[in-house]
Amino acid sequence: MMRIIAGSEFKLEREVDAGTTEQLNAVLNIVQRVRLEGDEALFHFTRLHDKTEVTTGNIRVTAEDIARAYELVEPSFLEAIREAAQRIRTFHEKQKRASWFDIQPDGTMLGQLLRPLRRVGVYVPGGKAAYPSSVLMNVIPAQVAGVKEIVMVTPPSTGGKQGIDPYILVVAAEAGVEEIYRVGGAQAIAALAYGTDSIAKVDKICGPGNIFVALAKREVYGAVDIDSIAGPSEIVVLADETAHASYIAADLLSQAEHDEMASAVLVTTSRAVAEAVQQEVEQQLTVLPRQSIASQSIEQYGAIVVTDSMQEAIALINRLAPEHLEIMTEDPMNELSLVENAGAIFLGNYSSEPVGDYFAGPNHIIPTNGTARFSSPVDVDMFVKKSSLIRYSKEALFAQGETIMKLARHEGLEGHAKAIQVRLEQEKDNDTK
Repeated sequence: MMRIIAGSEFKLEREVDAGTTEQLNAVLNIVQRVRLEGDEALFHFTRLHDKTEVTTGNIRVTAEDIARAYELVEPSFLEAIREAAQRIRTFHEKQKRASWFDIQPDGTMLGQLLRPLRRVGVYVPGGKAAYPSSVLMNVIPAQVAGVKEIVMVTPPSTGGKQGIDPYILVVAAEAGVEEIYRVGGAQAIAALAYGTDSIAKVDKICGPGNIFVALAKREVYGAVDIDSIAGPSEIVVLADETAHASYIAADLLSQAEHDEMASAVLVTTSRAVAEAVQQEVEQQLTVLPRQSIASQSIEQYGAIVVTDSMQEAIALINRLAPEHLEIMTEDPMNELSLVENAGAIFLGNYSSEPVGDYFAGPNHIIPTNGTARFSSPVDVDMFVKKSSLIRYSKEALFAQGETIMKLARHEGLEGHAKAIQVRLEQEKDNDTK
């Protein structure tokens, strides 16, 4: 049963999974061997871990593979995914920013040049986390940013004996991904980071995965950029006495069914709502197909927290910095103004978290493990690099050169000062001739 506790007693202490020594050593071995041996190691670890024979001739998904996948997907799914993709694209189009230039009267030009990354790798997992919707959430922002080359990797048996899940292939094709490889795990991350004969290296790797994928992403960071090290899913619902217990329970379970490590928490100022939600969770669990997973999540990381005031409730939420926050109160906009830390915020009784997962438009790849204190959901900016622009005129350098040299010499960098001084002296000599 979901426990009810007082706000003053609540603590959710869940450390980021840093992996066991055995897992770390295994990942280091895989990454290093793929970096040094390329395809040979990539194919070896695919045989070892995925029990699939991958070669230069079959590693890349073909147009025929995509065509067969379309035959296995129902038209209603295609219709739904196309509408979702359009909504996601429309939302992310509003995030685009332009380069800018500021020209001063003395001829100085300052600015910022925005350019898309050249090549991005998207990891699509299998197992409990085989979610075609995540393909859209990674690919579309990169496309909107202007990334020309988007490559996808996914384990060769996400669909069991059928190979790659046909829904993943169809969604990738609908999103416009033309380069897809049937490899997964830490070996796929290493191939994207360092390149092999079969897979050219990328500039950034994004997408969720298991602990081995997470550790591999951490290991290759620096050789490439990564999106984040994602943790288990989280939801916090903030409710007052006006909230519907059945809605809250359903939304808590919608996250608990993700994973045994997922966290589902209700924070409420109403004891009556707390008790009603506790009963609803128990009832709804009995008919949930993923009951075993959700039950373990609720037992280990679920809680109903009753606070003495809304101020106490919001202070608790700001400490938790949840991935998903639902506000089910009489006036959600009032509470929204006080929320400082949350990845995605859902307002009102009808803004259920799955609306954001699949259809509304905002990205569903959101910071976890309290990192919403300092990070943000996946967006277009993640796939753009920025260059500062500086163009000084002779007039500007003469006016500010002495100040620049003073600062350089204060730091003991005479070479910096000389780089300015030589120009000032040369131009003064030219002026006297």
